[in-house]
Parts: sequence; C-alpha cells; structure tokens
Amino acid sequence: MAGLFDKQADLYLDARPNYPSEWFSKLADLTDHHGLAWDAATGNGQAALAVAEHYERVIATDVSESQLKLATPHPRISYRHTPSSMTDDELVELIGGENSVDLITVAQGVHWFDLPRFYAVATRLLRKPGGIIAVWGYNDVIVSPEFDAVQYRFHATTLPFWKYPHIQHIFDSYEALPFPFESVGMGSEGKPLKLEMPKTTSFEGIIRMFKSWSAIVTAREKGVELLPESLVRELETAWGGSDLVRSVVYKAFMIAGKVRV
Repeated sequence: MAGLFDKQADLYLDARPNYPSEWFSKLADLTDHHGLAWDAATGNGQAALAVAEHYERVIATDVSESQLKLATPHPRISYRHTPSSMTDDELVELIGGENSVDLITVAQGVHWFDLPRFYAVATRLLRKPGGIIAVWGYNDVIVSPEFDAVQYRFHATTLPFWKYPHIQHIFDSYEALPFPFESVGMGSEGKPLKLEMPKTTSFEGIIRMFKSWSAIVTAREKGVELLPESLVRELETAWGGSDLVRSVVYKAFMIAGKVRV
C-alpha cells in the first residue's frame, strides 16, 4: 500500500487523534529492556514520539516519503524511508539486527501490510525473551446522536472506495486480524483489547479528519466528491455550529504479544 496516504499527508498530520500516554507506559512495563524500539508505518511519527518517552532509541519507518517529511524531530528517533523494494534482510539490518528490538509498534497501519512477511521480520527482530509487539487501530468516532446519524450515512457512501480486503480489518476492529504471537494480557488474536481515545476538537478538525481518509482521495480521483458542500453544512448543523468545540471519543482496539517459544 505504498503511497496510499501521500496525497493527504498534511491533513493526516493534524487531523488524527492522539494515542493516550498510558498505552505506552503499559507496553513499556511489559518489555524487559528499553534500549531499542521500532515504530513501523510511523507516518508523521505520532506514535514514535510517545514510544521515545520510554526507550533509548526509536527507529521509525514508513514507505511514504511525504509523510516522513512532516514527522516531528526528536533526539531519540531516527526516521527511515523503507521502500517496498527493500528486502527482509535489508530491513532487519536497518532496524538493528536480529534479536535486538524491545518493542515493535504499528499504529493504525498493520492492516495494510503483507502480514506473513511483516510478522516474519518482526519475529527475527524481537528480543527473545522480553520483546513485545503491539498493533492497534481505531474506527468509529462517537460525537452525539444527531451528528453520528449523519456521519454514519456519509460513511456508507465511502464504502466502495476503500482498499479491500485490508480496510475490512479496521471495520471489524481487528477481530479477524491474524496475529501469531503469544498473548501478554493486552488483547490476543480474535480478542482485541477494546480501548477509547478521547479528543477535544473543533468542527474544522473533524472535517479534516474525514478528508484524510484514503477513500475520500480515491473517490475524488474517480470524479466523485463524497464531501460536497451540502453535506458539510448538514454535518455542521448536526455538530452544533462551526464555532463549537466538542469532546469526542474514538473507539480503538489493540493486540499485543511476544514470540512464542
């Protein structure tokens, strides 16, 4: 899925919700060491910044150069471009070598991966024992009954423009996502841990989040505008006006594990 988010990289930077800091504290508590972490599909580095609060070094990688150009610098984070042409051996060497990584994270991205290949690389990289891999995502944003009715109707119009079967894992809250690692008490294959991400946002913020969806860009390239001005006005009315700032909740889900021995 290289380049899927290139065209809306600037929207992605400020539209998406932040991951709660306690998630990273809990994951860090599970690893035996705190030397090296790998944040795969880092995008603009949102998760990597939080990981860096707990690990001496973070390698943050992405196939999208445009996303990486918007990443926030941090003294403990090395951002690396990993084109899809890179071999598994090259990737393992770039990250740190076999049996070197204490924590691997993938935020809102693993569903786009070649999963068997990624899991094989992750298994090689993870420290054994003591290394942890955690993947998570989010789907629904809960605002209010009035707004949610309009946004769910809007979401239904986007369905033909998502990349299947990958996006189905997000729609299914990772319940069918393969995850061949031993559970560490924070979700497991078939039973992801259900979480919530609170966010305070303006109406403009929620619209920018919608516009950052890959389906919106794909539809526009096909000549279909899924967010016409009439729908934006309807959403604005349901929101309570363009000047209103609301507290919303994103529904999230996580699976974490370690290499089976």
